[in-house]
Amino acid sequence: MPMHTDEASRGIISRSYEDLKQLPEPESKVVAAVYRFRDQTGQYKPSENIASWSTAVTQGATSILIKSMEESGWFIPIEREGISNLLNERQIIQSIRNQNAGPNGPEPLPPLLFAGVILEGGVIGYDTNVITGGSGVRYMATGGSTNYRKDQVTIYLRAVSTQSGRVLKTVHTTKSIISQQLESGVFRYVDTNRILEAETGYTYNEPPVMAVTEAIDEAVKQLIVEGAEEGIWTPKDPQELEDYKLTFNFEKERQEQMNRNYFGLLQQENLRAGWFLNTNALIASHIGNYADPDRYAGFNLMIERSIVTGLSAQANFERTAVGANNAFSEPITLGELFLNGYLLPENKISPFISAGVGAMAYDKQHDFLNGQVYFTSSFKGGIDYRFNRSVGLKLSANYRYMLTDDLDGVTMEGYNDQFWSVKAGIVFKPKLWTYFN
Repeated sequence: MPMHTDEASRGIISRSYEDLKQLPEPESKVVAAVYRFRDQTGQYKPSENIASWSTAVTQGATSILIKSMEESGWFIPIEREGISNLLNERQIIQSIRNQNAGPNGPEPLPPLLFAGVILEGGVIGYDTNVITGGSGVRYMATGGSTNYRKDQVTIYLRAVSTQSGRVLKTVHTTKSIISQQLESGVFRYVDTNRILEAETGYTYNEPPVMAVTEAIDEAVKQLIVEGAEEGIWTPKDPQELEDYKLTFNFEKERQEQMNRNYFGLLQQENLRAGWFLNTNALIASHIGNYADPDRYAGFNLMIERSIVTGLSAQANFERTAVGANNAFSEPITLGELFLNGYLLPENKISPFISAGVGAMAYDKQHDFLNGQVYFTSSFKGGIDYRFNRSVGLKLSANYRYMLTDDLDGVTMEGYNDQFWSVKAGIVFKPKLWTYFN
């Protein structure tokens, strides 16, 4: 709310926090030290207008890691980041005891704990604009839009033996940082001398410090579980550890980690391999020499065959109409051949672009037309989503540029006629075709 602030509250916990708290008990806790778990990216916050020296990644990752170690119940963290302060304070205590010592001399300070393991690593990557996108629509100065951006932060964490210096185990985690913006507005002439203008919007930015916290919590959890698997440390009850891994799908997450691409998206093998049918409902219209062309509903059937990963050939058959208000209205059939390119072919959701050639034909020759068949170059783009290897959804927009200027029976100098359509439909693989894939 505007002009409103919230009271201080307990810090927000990450989604990995509960997993960390439910780890089984260790046979004995490990005394561990963290000297500095630092930002190794050196990145500053992006700024378009002024130079900004504020870092993109929190400089307090050491404190976050120590908190995660405490919450796990597997480590006894000891102070090393501020070791000089600790030693100075011990010297002051010892000096005061010496000054006030009795006949038996000053009482010695208890020894400092030494670490069996040092946890090292840091924030080694902060990648901005990994995925960006958006959508919007505006009609007669009224509409809205949305924007999306994904950043990524990457954590590496390793356990080092203080006796031998050997790196016992190294893990890494990646956490996405999502930013979204939604805005809408209206701009209208109420009358000749009055204008109505209104805007509203909303922006959501996931806090980078929470992304770092979640990545560290997940890294500590992985370090404990994988270290226990390799015998670096031991759970009190080995069966509890196996139950924990089963409850929190640890093996499934590890397998998914192997199948994620550089964008953090889960890859699916050969989701778009083989033959497919695609049926669509559509809305279409032409851009020609009439000021008010009509829009028509229609249907579409596409047959698609993959060539190589990410590339396919497609035959397109479409039935709709062409017309203009108070001028003409005639049904038309389209046939096209496309070459499709999927930008993320191994993901469930993928943008795609297509290019091809085709022809449009009226049902019969009309007196006001110069021909019956019209050839066109075609371009298409959209989003393809696959539930599995057999079924999916597809949303696309199709643009055709005619090779002549008399699709609507009127020829004028300038651009040739154009034709567009917007489609939404189902992609499926008929059972009979599974024998050929």
